[in-house]
Amino acid sequence: MSEELLALSAETAHLKRSVMRELLAVAVDPDILSMAGGLPAADLLPLKPIAAALASVLERDGPRALQYSPMDAGLRQWVAGYMTQRGVACGAEQVFITNGAQQGLAILSRMLLDPGSPAVIEAVTFTGVQQVTVGRGAEVRCVPTDLETGVEVEALESAFRQAPRPRLAVLIPDFHNPLGVSISLEKRKAVAQLSERYGVPIIEDDPYSALRFAGESLPPIKSFDRAGLVFYLGSFSKTIAPALRMGWLIGPQDLIPRITVVRESMDLETSTLLQRAVASFLRAGELESHLTRMAQAHRERSEALLGALEQELGDMASWTRPQGGLFVWVTLPLNVDAWELFPKALERKVAYIPGRAFSVEGGHRNTLRLNFSNLRPAQIHEAVGRLAQVIRAAA
Repeated sequence: MSEELLALSAETAHLKRSVMRELLAVAVDPDILSMAGGLPAADLLPLKPIAAALASVLERDGPRALQYSPMDAGLRQWVAGYMTQRGVACGAEQVFITNGAQQGLAILSRMLLDPGSPAVIEAVTFTGVQQVTVGRGAEVRCVPTDLETGVEVEALESAFRQAPRPRLAVLIPDFHNPLGVSISLEKRKAVAQLSERYGVPIIEDDPYSALRFAGESLPPIKSFDRAGLVFYLGSFSKTIAPALRMGWLIGPQDLIPRITVVRESMDLETSTLLQRAVASFLRAGELESHLTRMAQAHRERSEALLGALEQELGDMASWTRPQGGLFVWVTLPLNVDAWELFPKALERKVAYIPGRAFSVEGGHRNTLRLNFSNLRPAQIHEAVGRLAQVIRAAA
């Protein structure tokens, strides 16, 4: 049926396809050295432990593992214990299992936002954050992000102070996608205090904190939350394997029934089989060794990327230096348009994501995001060399 014959909802009218997804679809040629996606390397995925966990669940639980069922109690208990170790005192009853952190964003957006109501997000942020705010017709107030210490707290307070009061704010605390920066300890405390002072709920979107390979771990913003206004989102998709599409949400216990109803209107529940398999994987102690392997590989690959950038573009570009996560944000000379260069980079068999794809209000045309996790060090050096040739030709 033609779109012209349908009366589409207001949300559908506002919602746009992720530009990042469109660009990734173009860069599927196996000969392309892609630094575009946010994928872990295939050889780092825990194939055998996941296979063993699935087999164990099916042998133990039989057909029950293939039925509808409530959230897995053991998995919720593990998450509660993990978060308590990170300084967030919570019980299993406050843990809600989702289909990835993105679904947590969607649930909280639907629960807290009406079309036209104000929401605060960073001016450069993950496209999924844009989809659950701008895409739902929110009146978005954008705040800048310092490339060394994270979100600008003064701008955040200014946005909170404006009337009407924002219905929510979304922040990425660790190894920001796409900027790679983490919010400093002092700013985390300040954000929690601002949330309490102005009564603005914070959604702490934190899929990357476990992917640290250098420096000291920082406590979540949620650990400083005295008013119960910070909602925390975590992800097994990033820490174990993307295809699991599983994450968790932590919120006040009295709101879990509301969250449950919103979730049921979407897709009822997360796969029983996969919940039990992840719980089995965690009980077997596989996560720690898996994260250690990931950290070693990511450290080597990030060092390769930073070294290649210094060698090839050190005289004309700057970039962030993350201590974890998957991404580096590169700033080029103002006369270089990373969006216009993208087709030329593909001709040289190298891919990235132009920074404009993450910019809520436009601009940032001279920036780009590079992923270091999915290529080996030698491939990274080759990819940056090709990219540098394209950039220098344009500059």
